[in-house]
Amino acid sequence: MSPSNQQRIERDSLGEREIPSDVYYGIQTARAVENFPISGWRPYSALVTATVQIKKAAARVNAALGVLDPKIGEAIERAAEEVLAGQLRDQFVVDPFQAGAGTSHNMNVNEVLANRAIELLGGKKGDYSVVHPNDHVNMGQSTNDVFPTAMRLSALELAGDLIPALDALSNAFQAKADEFKNVVKSGRTHLQDAVPMTVGQEFGGYAAAISSNAARIRAATDELTEIGLGGTAVGTGLNAAPGYRKLVVQELSRLTGLPLKPATNYFEAMQSLSPFVGLSGALKTAATDLIRIANDLRLLASGPNTGLAEIKLPAVQPGSSIMPGKVNPVMAEMTDMVCFQVIGNDLTITMAAQAGQLELNVMMPVIAFNVLLASEILGNSMAVLAERTVTGIEANAEQCAYWVERSAALATALAPQIGYARAAEISKQSVKQNVLIRDLVKREQVLPPAEIDEVLDLRKMTEIGVPGGAHGGISAG
Repeated sequence: MSPSNQQRIERDSLGEREIPSDVYYGIQTARAVENFPISGWRPYSALVTATVQIKKAAARVNAALGVLDPKIGEAIERAAEEVLAGQLRDQFVVDPFQAGAGTSHNMNVNEVLANRAIELLGGKKGDYSVVHPNDHVNMGQSTNDVFPTAMRLSALELAGDLIPALDALSNAFQAKADEFKNVVKSGRTHLQDAVPMTVGQEFGGYAAAISSNAARIRAATDELTEIGLGGTAVGTGLNAAPGYRKLVVQELSRLTGLPLKPATNYFEAMQSLSPFVGLSGALKTAATDLIRIANDLRLLASGPNTGLAEIKLPAVQPGSSIMPGKVNPVMAEMTDMVCFQVIGNDLTITMAAQAGQLELNVMMPVIAFNVLLASEILGNSMAVLAERTVTGIEANAEQCAYWVERSAALATALAPQIGYARAAEISKQSVKQNVLIRDLVKREQVLPPAEIDEVLDLRKMTEIGVPGGAHGGISAG
């Protein structure tokens, strides 16, 4: 909503100033916009939604307790419902990098709801004798208990999108694990030849890792359901009506559908933001696994003629402005970049969480922004990685077979038969002479001809057990 040339006069404890007549925010929001032209970003929609839900719950409970005029309470609720339905979203304008504790954000919401409630009651925006941002919309509240509660609700909302995205990615990898279960390839450790495995086993490992991270994030979100709403300024509950604490949590649970519960200790709920450090740590852990997996996909798909080329990734866009026909693993590259950002966000959250002093951590806004950003981009990246890459991966069985036959690590299967030292000699000789292990064993008559194919059965090497059965009698020769 663009400001008009008409103005209204509003006053706060610092004085008065003109406010565009058509905006719903007020003087404190206008001061914040002037004070904090930092990033050009607006608050996360999820954070706005959560804060408005808190205001709606508080208005209803305060009216029920008889401390708020029911007509005013109803008007605040109606204004909140409009915002929750998607209206007036352009009125939430405070930069995420703002006054400590999120006071500017809280007042932005208070002013928008107050001015819309004033209109609903037949008044004009800015006439706070009808509905006041502090006295009515913020009744029984402080930024210090509202903002950390909004942080929890919004983080739970975005985690609700992230966890299904991780589950979907895990399922996509598991589907490929099933599809590729019979494609034998060379394993690699230290980027050197290792014993055979299947492409399915490799992809099954990716599926399990992602599933474990989804479970870890689920566990981290459990702690966020305990909220300190009703603690007001420092945890004592000063200026909140008796009975408010219990009822407002019940009402907020009803509005959000979340299993919210009152804080065990209201002072700790304001002083410590450790639940967000825990959630961010779970996001960072997921990011580290995803970087590893994305880089594996890039390596396995390297080529097409000069790399490993054991898998083929879907082509989603041309890869070069100068090299015709080049196709790059862009979705895996994007995933890496997202995960680097998530890890950087985690450091910011950690530094901000430890910066709390005495009764309050004033660094809440930057924690909120970073945890919500990390959740959003991680979830979005997993969704498109699954959809636009993993589901379309093909195994290059011919190339896998080519490499596995040339693996120097096939000598491992010989060790139970001829001993580690002799098997090591065979492996080194194979590399030096550029001869396949299988051909070298035949040429040097390392094993009886009838046993060679059984001992060097590549598929059996991908399973637990000793190829060729029991030890064939290890000799020093």
